[in-house]
Amino acid sequence: MELMELVQEEALVAELKRKLEDEDLKPEQKVLLLNDALNKTLTTAALRSHGAPLAAGKSLLYRSGVLSHCVRLLTPDPRRPRGNWGAAATLAALTSSCCVGVDPGPRSQAFHRLFLPSLMDGLLSLASQLMRRAECPSLFRQVMDSVGWMLRSHTCLTTQVLSSVHYEHIQMCDDVTVSLLCVEMWVQTCTASRDFLSELSDDSVLLLLNEAVGQLAVSADSSVGVAAVRLILLMANQQEEQVQPLLLSFKGLDSLLDKDWKGRGFDQEVDQLIALIQADTRRRPQVCTERERAACLIQAAWRSFQTRRRVKNLNRAVSRLQRTYRARRRRQQQQKEAQQWEEELRYQVCVRRQQARRKFHQKQRQLLQLLPADQVQPYLKECECRAAVLIQSFWRGFRERQRYNNTTRHARTQQQAARTLQRAVRLFLRRRRAAFVPPTTSLLIGQRGLTDSRRLELKRQVEEHISLHPSSQVSHEEAQRLHEEAQLLLSALQGGEQQRRREEQRVEALLAHTHTQLELLREAPPLSVVTTTAADSFLSRSSLVVMRARDSHNAALQAHRLPWWRTLGDSAGHVGVFGQVFLPELEAELGGLFVGGE
Repeated sequence: MELMELVQEEALVAELKRKLEDEDLKPEQKVLLLNDALNKTLTTAALRSHGAPLAAGKSLLYRSGVLSHCVRLLTPDPRRPRGNWGAAATLAALTSSCCVGVDPGPRSQAFHRLFLPSLMDGLLSLASQLMRRAECPSLFRQVMDSVGWMLRSHTCLTTQVLSSVHYEHIQMCDDVTVSLLCVEMWVQTCTASRDFLSELSDDSVLLLLNEAVGQLAVSADSSVGVAAVRLILLMANQQEEQVQPLLLSFKGLDSLLDKDWKGRGFDQEVDQLIALIQADTRRRPQVCTERERAACLIQAAWRSFQTRRRVKNLNRAVSRLQRTYRARRRRQQQQKEAQQWEEELRYQVCVRRQQARRKFHQKQRQLLQLLPADQVQPYLKECECRAAVLIQSFWRGFRERQRYNNTTRHARTQQQAARTLQRAVRLFLRRRRAAFVPPTTSLLIGQRGLTDSRRLELKRQVEEHISLHPSSQVSHEEAQRLHEEAQLLLSALQGGEQQRRREEQRVEALLAHTHTQLELLREAPPLSVVTTTAADSFLSRSSLVVMRARDSHNAALQAHRLPWWRTLGDSAGHVGVFGQVFLPELEAELGGLFVGGE
């Protein structure tokens, strides 16, 4: 019967492994499949009469590679966002349960050196992610219970947990519940196994004491304090010879307990820990010489100062880290909201453009329905010609701009090349001329030093030079006069510079005004769709300009209406003559179309 159940269980595990190796299956589906299969396997094995089938089932899951799939799904992957946190926490609990009491067989070394550290890293990473989510406190507790269960069964993982980066992130959390869960996990681990501390090295025990003392120094909650004190007392009771010498490295711990943790409701435990520390201090050999006593006093003061500064800086660093993280998260949220608003605005603009285009086409269709049938085709042909002209104008403008830019770039490249060549040629010629210059002869020719006759001759030459070139030093009045002249010249230069700047500003303003007017004329709507408001915006506010434009336009219209034989010869003269004659008639016919301004 047991053989049949074992064969059936192996078939189920093989089928489960085959489903997990399916590449089309998503990670979330694999997690749910593993939860159902592991829960069913453990429940079925636990309901049997003895515990051997349970251990055999766990060993079968490990040897078949199903637990390796669990570790792979628990390992953090930035390319694979985690969706169902509850399923992940359940998978962590089931996987840790399968690793307790398992017999790896011949693969024991790989199990303890590779598999268990990978599983513990995945559990701590999942706990770190759940800690950052405020809606998952129960799931975080479930994962931390799984970590404690693994520590109670495999003591070799303690050093990895205490030195893990994910566990450091959990320790730096300012939430009281998270700190209490961490301390209680170690208390439960030490309570469940009295041989837990004996299997640890001195470094691991020191790391555990560091965590407990750090919680006493950083936290201000009574529940965290009593848990940390009980953890230190439990460690001292189990391994007194190993723990008490390590307590000597925490200078000022008894004063910290007396000042900060007295009167919190657990004074008995605090007094017991203080007595333990002070008794251990009294057992130390007393120093004999005055120099040794002074050295110990200086070291104690320096270490206490370092500890206080480190604790103070730790709080400041944690606060700064949290502030930076929250500011970064706030900026990311703002950027995300701004991107959403931008996408929404872009979508609204596209929708409104489509609506406007649809309305324009509907209006154009209605206007076409109003036209007579014989005028529809000419109107459409005129629209096509106008569109073709617009497209051609844009294309020619783009082509000319490209051609101009290419020509300018080519000319600039040629000028740069010419300057480079000229610079090289000038440098070559300068070196060539310097090579042909004869070397200068030394002034020290003949006898070294000066003779009396030579000294007299040089003195005479110096006196003649001084007499021919008197000193350029002037009097105070002359210097003041020169200074005033220089100030007048500087003032005149500054005035001319200001006048030039004003002229440049005026020219720039005129150019900007001209460019604005050109842009308005270039973007003007066609006469078929122009409105009264748009037409008024192109009218000048100067009466003289309006009158001159109206006369010129009326004269041009009159010239176009003349017969061809009247336009022969000087057309400008005829336009000027007939423009004034037919001006009232044109004004009456056009209805004052060109009268504008204010």
